[in-house]
Amino acid sequence: MRIDRTALTDLAQGAAFLGSGGGGDPYYSLLLGQAELARVESFELVPLDSLGDDALVVPCGWIGAPTVSVEKLPSGLEALAGLKRLERELGRPIDAVLPIEIGGGNGLAPLVSAARLGVPVVDADGMGRAFPESQMAIFNIRGLSACPSVLTAACGALTVIETDDNLTHERIARGLSVALGGIAHMVEYPLTGREAKDHAIGGSVSAAIAIGAAVRRAREGGDDPFAALYAALRDTSLYPYAGELFDGKIVDLERETQGGFSVGRVVIEGFGGSGRMELVFQNENLIARRDGDVVAMVPDLITVMDRETADSITTERLKYGQRVKIVGAAAPAMLREARALALVGPGAFGFTDAYRPIEALNGWDQG
Repeated sequence: MRIDRTALTDLAQGAAFLGSGGGGDPYYSLLLGQAELARVESFELVPLDSLGDDALVVPCGWIGAPTVSVEKLPSGLEALAGLKRLERELGRPIDAVLPIEIGGGNGLAPLVSAARLGVPVVDADGMGRAFPESQMAIFNIRGLSACPSVLTAACGALTVIETDDNLTHERIARGLSVALGGIAHMVEYPLTGREAKDHAIGGSVSAAIAIGAAVRRAREGGDDPFAALYAALRDTSLYPYAGELFDGKIVDLERETQGGFSVGRVVIEGFGGSGRMELVFQNENLIARRDGDVVAMVPDLITVMDRETADSITTERLKYGQRVKIVGAAAPAMLREARALALVGPGAFGFTDAYRPIEALNGWDQG
């Protein structure tokens, strides 16, 4: 599959939704991709099963607080520098790259560096959405090492990280990203082709493109973009349940940058006195409560969207007075396994609520 200018825009739209509020606003990555398309015409996207078992496949993406990325632009050279340094560390060329997470700007992050390396992007990612911490990748859940990893800052500072523990790796990388201005690029979890085929969440990049395309076509045809979005999510098979959780206006917002994360809460008041919804976020939206009752929780997706355009609104771009719909979707099945929930479920973020699937909480599994 080739990603041309239209597919790139669709990918940005779909990845913004799959970020569940995080992953960084895709606007900057979209601009970089559009500029690169003047040179390469299209990006190459290959399926997981096309990889050789001994291939070197490298996930990459940005680490830090999305609020910082709004004000502090990268140089555009970080990803390529990190990938080339990893090649030197491992003593062999990289055969393919993939996004560490399909959500937000990180869903587009590998495209330009892959094109400049002359390698394809794999139609897969490591999270099936976005999560705030690197040890929340499926590769850690399945027992693979994040190291060696390479962290690169906009100033050109480059650090190779080697640890035996992926949580320690996250803490080191997070601390470095804060010290280097609040955001940095990270190349991590180098994989063999066999490991990628066994553990990566396959089809997520093409799913994001299909989701974005469905919304675009609905707008062009004057149809309901939200109905198109829900149908497209279900059709991917990765996100089998989706629907509206709430409709209203943002009436309260608390947000701060803390420890390398954007953390806070947002309150939405329903139209016509139809109650209130509160979302709690740490880069990504983590839990949604409607009039005090939980209606969605991690790892399922919770995305705030403009109620007129169906554009996804990342947590760093939430504003008082925005008129929004809160949309939820079921997470990929791999994230709902018991070993995954221990690392990406509600308890991993300090919530006492036991995980319940979004479709059960909202009765979507009844019809």
